[in-house]
Amino acid sequence: MSVYEAIRTRRDVRAEFTGEPIDDTTLWRILGAAHCAPSVGNSQPWDFVIIRNRATLRTFAAHVAERRRDFARSLPADRARTFAPIKIEGIEESGTGIVVVHDDARGGPQVLGRATVPETGLYSTILAVQNLWLAATAERVGVGWVSFYDEAFLTDLMDLPAGVRPVAWLCIGPVAEFQQAPDLERFGWRDRRPLHAAIHEERYTPAGREQ
Repeated sequence: MSVYEAIRTRRDVRAEFTGEPIDDTTLWRILGAAHCAPSVGNSQPWDFVIIRNRATLRTFAAHVAERRRDFARSLPADRARTFAPIKIEGIEESGTGIVVVHDDARGGPQVLGRATVPETGLYSTILAVQNLWLAATAERVGVGWVSFYDEAFLTDLMDLPAGVRPVAWLCIGPVAEFQQAPDLERFGWRDRRPLHAAIHEERYTPAGREQ
């Protein structure tokens, strides 16, 4: 699979996991791709926590379900109806979670490239997530990014030390299929913007801004 095909076919997987565990050889190959991500000052501020314990998966899934209910209750009636059938996680179905964490102190106090834009450390960890996702897609392995959680809850669940924060819980595992269109488009939550709406020449033109 070419990198362009992996980018085009990558999906945020929720309901398509087969329940079969991902084998260690494939998992480590995917994590190796994540670990090859570029990072500011070569600081490599990421770590990957592999979660397979069923009790931990259930605990996190229950927490995410409660946060989903909170979000649903905050929506106006029409958006709540649109949101209702959208599945937002496959934590237990995938059988494996990867918690990507970020250590802002990695690389010491003088990280080359971070002097004026300190967020580049966090951006580096996000690039590792993207590498992981595209490598998994090339392996025909599904990934789902879970974002309905309280950071403090996940920090406690993972027993993370001070200064290390969770950036993503990724569900990962074999899938029956990849959907042709992203779920949020299929269920009518939001369509993708056309490329021309995102391109500006020389200066940013605010006329193209959308809510």
